[in-house]
Amino acid sequence: MRRTSRNGPSPDDHSPPRGRLPAELTPFVGRAGEQDALARLIDSGVRLITVAGAGGVGKSRLAIRVAAGLRERGSHRDGVWLSELSTLSDPALVAHALVTALGITDHTSRPPREVLLGHLAERRLLLVLDGFEQFVDDGAELVGDLLRHAPGLQILAVSRRSLRLAGEVVFPLAPLTESDAVRLFADRAAAVLPHFALSGENTGAVRDLCRRLDGIPLALELAAGRLAALSLDQLLQRLDDRFLLLTGGSRGALPRHQTLRTAIGWSHELCTPEERLLWARLSVFAGQFELEAVEYVCSGPDLPAEQVLDVLSGLLAQSVVFREETPAGVRYRMLDTVRAYGAEWLEALGDSLRMRKRHRDWYVGLATWCELEWFSPRQPEVADCTDSALPNLRAALELCLESAEDTHLGHHLAGTLWFYWAGCGRLAEGRHWLDRALAQSGDHEEARLKALWVLGYVAVLQGDSAAAAGALHECREEAGRTGNPVAAAYAVHRMGCLALLSDDMPRAEELIRSALVAYRDLGELNSNVLMGQVELAMALVFQNRLEEAVGLCEEVREICEERGELWTRAYALYVLAYAAWTGGDHSRARALLQDAVVIDHRFNDLVGLVLAIELLALVTAGEGDPAEAAVLQGAASPVWGAVGMPLFGSGHFSGPRALCEQQAGAVLGAERYASCARVGRELSLDAAVRRALATPKRPPAAIPGRPRPVRTATPVETREPAGSPAGKGGEAAG
Repeated sequence: MRRTSRNGPSPDDHSPPRGRLPAELTPFVGRAGEQDALARLIDSGVRLITVAGAGGVGKSRLAIRVAAGLRERGSHRDGVWLSELSTLSDPALVAHALVTALGITDHTSRPPREVLLGHLAERRLLLVLDGFEQFVDDGAELVGDLLRHAPGLQILAVSRRSLRLAGEVVFPLAPLTESDAVRLFADRAAAVLPHFALSGENTGAVRDLCRRLDGIPLALELAAGRLAALSLDQLLQRLDDRFLLLTGGSRGALPRHQTLRTAIGWSHELCTPEERLLWARLSVFAGQFELEAVEYVCSGPDLPAEQVLDVLSGLLAQSVVFREETPAGVRYRMLDTVRAYGAEWLEALGDSLRMRKRHRDWYVGLATWCELEWFSPRQPEVADCTDSALPNLRAALELCLESAEDTHLGHHLAGTLWFYWAGCGRLAEGRHWLDRALAQSGDHEEARLKALWVLGYVAVLQGDSAAAAGALHECREEAGRTGNPVAAAYAVHRMGCLALLSDDMPRAEELIRSALVAYRDLGELNSNVLMGQVELAMALVFQNRLEEAVGLCEEVREICEERGELWTRAYALYVLAYAAWTGGDHSRARALLQDAVVIDHRFNDLVGLVLAIELLALVTAGEGDPAEAAVLQGAASPVWGAVGMPLFGSGHFSGPRALCEQQAGAVLGAERYASCARVGRELSLDAAVRRALATPKRPPAAIPGRPRPVRTATPVETREPAGSPAGKGGEAAG
């Protein structure tokens, strides 16, 4: 698990990679010819390639191995990326899953399809879509749209059937040749029996076994896993007996599409009753799962929790389950074909709904725990844990919204995940689930009110001021009617954010102060509450009341350091840096801003990041390096596409940018300023962060000056939702 220091993680440790591919579940054996052929096909420039073949034939493994090789040699300027779609059940989530897989953080209210098109338009990358067959009908249109609008995009789809799109090249994957099948079996057998080796005595039996299993990799791995209990001759005899039974006593082979199912079924029969039961129950998990979840979800009178690890170990030894190292720690997963077989048995046992509810209850509990731990030194680990659990959280949300009696759980879960939607850059997906949940009425008012204020919060961050105001006003009114002061305080707080982003500082101060008083009276203390204190400090800074603002943020910083909280601390650092710069203390302002940049980058908080970089540009200009200031200004520019500009229609928040352009441009001249800014615009986000954290090239020079806000003609009255241009990136405002 990744660890962070008290001052936050290093960007070198936590910068997103230029391509995200999983480690192989097991060593890759064979298929050298297919690897070379697929790599050559990708190198030839074909835009859409579909690796097609039967289940268990090794499609995913081949695609990932080839993609990893292409990434290592840098064949695609903007990386190689993987999106695993097999864990999804709702076609509407495909675009959200691609946004997540590509590491895109978008704070606007744009549909995810539009976000994808904008992100990919000028990039050159390879996108691997694994498990696409279930979305061929609904997802092919999206794939075609992406390819039409992104000339540098190549897609490698992994599917049992083609996408049937113009220009698609299907790469059919056959079972292994006999020699590769023998090599694979021997490799897996040696993992089970360290002294196993091919010899004159056993090679014939291994070849026969490989022929009986049609050279299907998954079938061979399952068979090899049996060598811990059976000799090779016993393995072959029992398998042969099974095939003879299924073919009516003839020596004819089974149809190839039945071979894998037969091998899985035979492996299932040889499991102990406890292993078969656990196999079936594990099928309720989507993607990765942790041991603690298995012990809770899958245990019962017939499988005590203290026995789960031993039974799981048995399935691991037989290649039914695989172990993975992830940023969140050790996780497990099942291959889709094996999971589907277990799901059929769970359905046959009549236990599917009960197990899905236990699964849902675990992940509702996990989300609740993560919300509490977000306000702690474990904040980075909570982000990793929630990332890992996202497929299972989606499955839990789906179940919550399937029946009216569970709607309140959907409201609760979608609202509880506010820290993930807002703090980890998942606004669009959060909006998707909150809108779906609130479209259904529920009889638990407290859960619904929480979902309402979180929806208002997310809408503020997206710059959708009308939706934000509507949700927040409804929440405040309903909270007053039902006597829920906590929900009322959160609604008033977020209404204050709308005022803050609309340059109505007196109104922002009034609302946020009111919320903070309510929080104090209620004994509420968490990241949201502290963010409210920072937002009040912002409103004071913009009204020239620096001393009071600094006092508020020093208090926030002290509490954050005591509690190990990072996310809110970054915004307090920004306000303190703003005050330091205003007083001409460039050295202190730089140190504070660089600390904020590290934290914001770790949490994909683009608003906090772009605010810090732009103020750092102004500090750099004041230190006597206008060229570097222009580069930093340019580096911040592309981020606005993901954040959205309405927030920075605010004269107060855009003041540093305008003043930096004025100061640096006056020294450099328009042409050189534009040239330096162009250099910055071409930097990747990681490179921009490294640039912002670099030691200044010139000694500090005292060139103080406050930004002169470009005010709107009439301050927006945030109490009226219609027409409010309150802006995006509400992390800056909480």
